[in-house]
Amino acid sequence: MDSNLLRTKSIEQLVGDVESGGKALKRTLSALDLTLLGIGAIIGTGIFVLTGTAAANQAGPGIVLSYVVAGLACGFAALCYAEFAAMIPISGSAYTYAYATLGEIFAWMIGWDLILEYAVGSMTVAVGWSGYFQRILAGFNVHLPVWMSASPDPAAGTLVNLPAILIVIGIMVLLVVGVRESARFNAVMVTVKLAAVAFFILVGFSYVKPANWSPFMPYGFSGVMTGAAVVFFAYIGFDAVSTTAEEAKNPSRDLPIGIIASLIICTVLYLVVAGILTGILPVVQYKSDMQFLNAPVGYALAVINKDWAAGVVSAGAVAGITSVLLVMLMSQPRIFFAMSRDRLLPAGVSRVHPRFRTPYITTIITCAVVAAVAGFVPINVLGEMTSIGTLFAFVVVSIAVIVLRYKRPEARRPFRVPGGKVIPILGVLACVYLMVSLSVMTWVRFLGWLNIGMIIY
Repeated sequence: MDSNLLRTKSIEQLVGDVESGGKALKRTLSALDLTLLGIGAIIGTGIFVLTGTAAANQAGPGIVLSYVVAGLACGFAALCYAEFAAMIPISGSAYTYAYATLGEIFAWMIGWDLILEYAVGSMTVAVGWSGYFQRILAGFNVHLPVWMSASPDPAAGTLVNLPAILIVIGIMVLLVVGVRESARFNAVMVTVKLAAVAFFILVGFSYVKPANWSPFMPYGFSGVMTGAAVVFFAYIGFDAVSTTAEEAKNPSRDLPIGIIASLIICTVLYLVVAGILTGILPVVQYKSDMQFLNAPVGYALAVINKDWAAGVVSAGAVAGITSVLLVMLMSQPRIFFAMSRDRLLPAGVSRVHPRFRTPYITTIITCAVVAAVAGFVPINVLGEMTSIGTLFAFVVVSIAVIVLRYKRPEARRPFRVPGGKVIPILGVLACVYLMVSLSVMTWVRFLGWLNIGMIIY
């Protein structure tokens, strides 16, 4: 076997190459910034859409348990990410962690996987943003010309999803100008959407009917577990915090705080919203109602004659989806950048902007591809594609924690996963179980993508 396949880079070499190579990014992010980035990536389509659809079709009111299961799987992985992020405070996330522990071939596979995860997730979110934005415009009796409202469909007369393209281009400009500016914009969006979530909780709480929670698991326990695999997509994002490790002011302290705090806050909000939504409506009865499935939170408020509140929540949903898109488009270029800096992808694209100190070339390339696909390709089943890619990354990181403890027990660990090997092993088992719960076609597409990556490598 080629010795390069299992070649690793030591922690000291990874950090030293960055600090002495002239391609280091600017450290500007605090623990609060990192926490808000995590919330910005997690709270979005999941809480405003997926909660209702998964409850109606998979779990019923038991969707609360689905979120607990998915949250535990993410929690195990989050602790592993936090240990690595504090030890290796540079860009690359799971790709860099795999390079330090498992070898170049595993690093390449996980990097290639993450490129798919964030790119496909960004495309999906951009199209979702366009739909919500047009719904807000329609509320003011403003309607875009049909030809620019969606991807090409001769029967419908549509040619391009122009709003999806424009939001990606706008975020691209923001990301090139600076991560600090991007973090400030994200903070505003997070504030708006958290206010919208809190608003739904306050308005909806008094309309909860406990009778709607019975039967609690109409599809049985298997439905709850299937729901957990589906709503896992709602948790994707906390790992994005680790991609900004190179831009954290005090990474050994702030990264674990940002990763773990954002996950805990979002899990609590998911559980409360899921409980209230399923208490307001007998959700299973709405599993064929497209108006409910497209915007379940707003629909529930409309059912209790709070149309004005539904409008407020829809505006919060737009802000929420905007921040998710921002963090995804921030994360993917940094993994691309790290792989290029290691010469596993063309070295010329790992350039840092001389003024803004951002990875501007990889950002422009990523956003151009995402904008083109979001604007011209109808997108479906991509939520599962994003989920399986993330789960694979979580499995690799959990294994890598155990491997590095064996190889480098003396290495400094500012944050250490508690419980020895127990939590990393539980992380592997939980994520593999959720992967197995996904459809066969999702696996076929995922393995096909990995095969393309191997050919390129």
